[in-house]
Amino acid sequence: MSKTIVALDFSSKEQVIDFLNQFEEPIYVKIGMELTYACGLDIVKTVKEMGHHIFLDLKLHDIPNTVKGGMKNLAKLGVDIVNVHCAGGIAMMKAAIDGLNEGAVDGKRPLCIGVTQLTSTSKEAMNEELGIPGDVIECVKHYAKNAKEAGLDGVVCSVHEAKAIHEVCGNDFLTVTPGIRLADDSKDDQKRVATPDYAKEQGCDYIVVGRSITKSQDPVSTYNEIESMMK
Repeated sequence: MSKTIVALDFSSKEQVIDFLNQFEEPIYVKIGMELTYACGLDIVKTVKEMGHHIFLDLKLHDIPNTVKGGMKNLAKLGVDIVNVHCAGGIAMMKAAIDGLNEGAVDGKRPLCIGVTQLTSTSKEAMNEELGIPGDVIECVKHYAKNAKEAGLDGVVCSVHEAKAIHEVCGNDFLTVTPGIRLADDSKDDQKRVATPDYAKEQGCDYIVVGRSITKSQDPVSTYNEIESMMK
C-alpha cells in the first residue's frame, strides 16, 4: 500500500481525471473540501471507478447524532479513510464510528481518523485565538488519547508530533501527516511542515502531499521519488 496520499486540490472533475490519467497504477488520494464543494460527492464515484484509494477529508464536527448520520452515508460511498475533528469530543467520535459501522459496505467500514491541530496552527494562534494553553504537542497528545479511547484508528497530526503520538497511543495507532514539502518547495500557508525523509524518520504511517506533486512538471516522477523516500 502506498505511504503517500496525494491531495487532489483541484476545482473540477476534468482536472482530476487529467491528473490521474498520468498514473498507470492505483494511488492513494485525498478528496477534500475544495473538490467536494466544486463537484459534489459524485467525484468519489469517478475516482473509485479509476481504481484509486480515497481519503475523504471533510473533517466532520457537529453534535454526535448529526455526525453519526453523516458518517453512515459517507461509509456507503466505499471510501477508505474519513475524518472528524477531535475537538468535537469523545462522544462525537464514538458516534462517528457507530455511523460508519451502520453504513459499512460488505461489513467493512472506512478507517476513521481525528484531526488534532491543523498544520497551519501555530502555538501563538492556539494559545491566543483558540484559548488553548500550553504547547501544541501537549494538546495534540491529549486529543490523540481521546481519539483512541473513542475507537478511532488514528489521527491527523504534523510530522513533528507523530513519534510522541505513537509513544502514548501505540505503534498500531495511525498517524497521517499533512504539511509535507520537498526541501526546495515553499511552505505556503503551512506552519509545521517537514520533508518526506524526516517524516519517515519520525515514523509517520501516511503522508499527505499536495502542491509538491500536483504542481510538479512531472507529477508521476515526483510521486515516485517521494514514495521511495518513505519506503
